[in-house]
Amino acid sequence: MRNHLVIAVAAVALLSAGCGRSTSGAAAPSVPPSTGKSAKDLVPEEVRKSGVLRVATAEGYPPMEMYKPGTQELTGVDIDLAKAIGERLGLKTQVTNAAFDGLIPGLQAGRWDLAMSSMSDTEQRRKAVDFVDYFQAGGSILVKKGNPEGIRTLADLCGRKVVLAKGSSNLDIGQRQNDKCDKKMEILQSEDAPTGLLTIDSGRTVATIVDSPVGHMYAKDTGKYEVLAEQYDAGPWGIAVDKKDGALRDAVAKGLQELMDDGGYKAILDTYGVSANGLPKVTINTGAS
Repeated sequence: MRNHLVIAVAAVALLSAGCGRSTSGAAAPSVPPSTGKSAKDLVPEEVRKSGVLRVATAEGYPPMEMYKPGTQELTGVDIDLAKAIGERLGLKTQVTNAAFDGLIPGLQAGRWDLAMSSMSDTEQRRKAVDFVDYFQAGGSILVKKGNPEGIRTLADLCGRKVVLAKGSSNLDIGQRQNDKCDKKMEILQSEDAPTGLLTIDSGRTVATIVDSPVGHMYAKDTGKYEVLAEQYDAGPWGIAVDKKDGALRDAVAKGLQELMDDGGYKAILDTYGVSANGLPKVTINTGAS
């Protein structure tokens, strides 16, 4: 029981940054090795024989991973990318919904091959897994469509009424900026991002800061908001692969690069309105150190 408790505590620590919580200060990019082989050729024999790429995700972070309305069918950026990578590897992709804090332990126990769930590539997590980085996101300012207040940067929020979600990394971004303001913001704290948007709709606040892909989803789905281009505290999100599975990691990286090269990657991101968060090339383990 003591050993199990230690493992559980370690797992919580590895995942404590949460999904979609990015950090700045990225390390120098590590580019996947160039072998001249296709992604399908790089698939380890054991995985090739199984014919299945087992991927775990944690539903509940739209537009990255979510259920189709009224169903238990998983969809989203991560699910579509996982399936597309599986096709590149010549494998059928099987996506399993799991608790976020169980993703890395599940990889280590061999329950699945990859974990793909808006997971920030962090130094602490890299002690247990490698990351094939595929996405970059940070906090972005969201305003009413047309930006009637003419907000361009964080500094433009000084002296304004702003809403930020309690306990979020975006609240930290806003509070750090407020420390620099001569004329302080009036910051309302909402329970979550959707609740905060109601205060913008009613005119009680003029802006919020949300994770960039989430902001683009709100803007696309409602037609009521505009997301400013700049991202704050941005960092890479990665596909997690167990440290012992280096060959699979390289096959996944190659498959993703092939998708980037032929436009399939951008097409998936465009579908969900998050092309601004795309990367120009695949890198490995390039998160904050």
